[in-house]
Amino acid sequence: MRAWFETPPGRYLLAWERDQFDRAVADIFGYHALQLGVPELDTLAANRMPHRWLGVSEPLPLPCARQPALLADYAALPFESASLDLVVLPHALELHADPHATLREVERVLVPEGKVVISCFNPASLWGLRQRRAHLYRRLGFGSLYLPDAGEFIGYRRLRDWLRLLNFEVEHSHFGCWRPAFTTDHWLQRTEWMDDAGARWWPILGAVYLVVATKRVRGMRLVGKLWKPAKLPATAPVPLANRQPQHELSEETI
Repeated sequence: MRAWFETPPGRYLLAWERDQFDRAVADIFGYHALQLGVPELDTLAANRMPHRWLGVSEPLPLPCARQPALLADYAALPFESASLDLVVLPHALELHADPHATLREVERVLVPEGKVVISCFNPASLWGLRQRRAHLYRRLGFGSLYLPDAGEFIGYRRLRDWLRLLNFEVEHSHFGCWRPAFTTDHWLQRTEWMDDAGARWWPILGAVYLVVATKRVRGMRLVGKLWKPAKLPATAPVPLANRQPQHELSEETI
């Protein structure tokens, strides 16, 4: 994955994701934020939380511009439940063997109303089509992959279903990188116009997508006759001996 980000399509994708992550996390407030994976991309650079960490699942080769603060399995994070305000997953679901377990762990460590920002390759794109064709060629004994062979790509609707099952509410999503699956800077620059055309005419066919979701915790309110407290009398009863008929006039009135 790290080597692929140094190729022309990898740099093109990182530039788009860097801009999208900066916009997505700039106005998310709290105290603790965590990025999982892809140290080449600082997804929390525009965020203003006082505590921001980078976590990876494997040791990074030296030298590395960013040293991680955490080395752990994404499906077993060393944080207490409801302790993080923001978790960012740049391609972390595709890099993990059990992406659904990673999402469950993210739901556990997030506070109520906490945010998760996810980016994934889109299998329903020109890049995804070339990747599937490359897999077929490799089975026949020739050819090479266009995208990194990091794991199974997750479709946009499939990810939304996973988030909904874990009580996440998708706030907004963005697609990007509509240029064809070229391997050189020359052809990627010549097809720059396809980014504007794709955003207008076929937005869901971008090579990558980004999703921002909020963890919702449903409240409970007890209703019904059994849960209502008994009403107390408004005033204490008055003895009958102290009452005086209204038609009788006192001496002071006369």
